[in-house]
Amino acid sequence: MVSGRGKFITFEGGDGCGKSTQIGLAVDYLISKGHEVLSTREPGGTKIGEKIRAILLDPENAEMADISEMMLYAAARAQIAREVISPALAEGRLVICDRWVDSSLVYQGAARGLGGAVRVVNEYAAGELFSPDATILLDLEPGEALARAGGTGGAHDRIESLGAAWQSKVRGAYLELAAIEPERIHVVGAAGSPEEVHARVKTVLDLVLAGGDE
Repeated sequence: MVSGRGKFITFEGGDGCGKSTQIGLAVDYLISKGHEVLSTREPGGTKIGEKIRAILLDPENAEMADISEMMLYAAARAQIAREVISPALAEGRLVICDRWVDSSLVYQGAARGLGGAVRVVNEYAAGELFSPDATILLDLEPGEALARAGGTGGAHDRIESLGAAWQSKVRGAYLELAAIEPERIHVVGAAGSPEEVHARVKTVLDLVLAGGDE
């Protein structure tokens, strides 16, 4: 946790869980409550990070080695941590980020089998921001998540194309992380309408922000 500064809140979850929708609703809610909010995403959020994102998600890069994938995510994270997130927190702003280190611990560490190396690399990449102040984990059964993703009408990116077995592994790894860090990671059921899920997210946000800077 970053004492004496703004709060850093991340959203996590498997592909198709509704993160983008819920982040948008959460940002609108927080602004309505008088908070100064910076919303960003990763990989991305900076000129360099967006270029890295394009490489990572391009379906034509199917030959990418797992270790290369891990390093690219870490590189994008290192850039946004220093260029965007840390300065915003120093100004006392509330930062909402779509994905963070937990994604790498799950996708590359658990699902790709790279284990502890992911944690070590990201301790350098994220620095003092390694553990956010709070994380909202949108949990959705993989079959429904894939149906949602497929229903968008767009082509799947390189990660989304990995299928149901992959998504099940990702979900299990996320829930394991949440069991290890229940005070930071808040599991929110992502089934139901966007409004129903948003009501659950608001409850968590109110709880997190009521705690103040500890």
